[in-house]
Amino acid sequence: MKIAVIDGQGGGIGKHIMEKLRANLPEETSLIALGTNALATAQMMKAGASEGATGENAICFMADKVDIICGTVSVLCANGMMGEITPAVAKAIGEAEGKKYLLPVNKNQIKVVGVIKEPLPHLIDLLVEAVRKEGDH
Repeated sequence: MKIAVIDGQGGGIGKHIMEKLRANLPEETSLIALGTNALATAQMMKAGASEGATGENAICFMADKVDIICGTVSVLCANGMMGEITPAVAKAIGEAEGKKYLLPVNKNQIKVVGVIKEPLPHLIDLLVEAVRKEGDH
């Protein structure tokens, strides 16, 4: 299974997702860090990614080559993450065939309703558990 984690800015959320995925999935799982910038990619690489790439072209190229994409809901929003998610990136992720497991981080004037209000670390645990169950099928 190939899983991409997409993050930008400082890479903190992606780093935590990557650490939890690495700790809870089989070693042979390919974890790919896709950062909108070099810092985000580096953080996810340190957290256990198998490989990584940076920038719009890398994310667009890889989006349809993975089974699962993890990140925040802002990866589907053109100009999300303070403009780091380009319209091309949002389109590539949205159109990718793989499943998307996204955290409901309410930023950029997007409010996701109907979700449980939990601290981010708890939401990451829920995301990792859902991805782990996906691998069991």
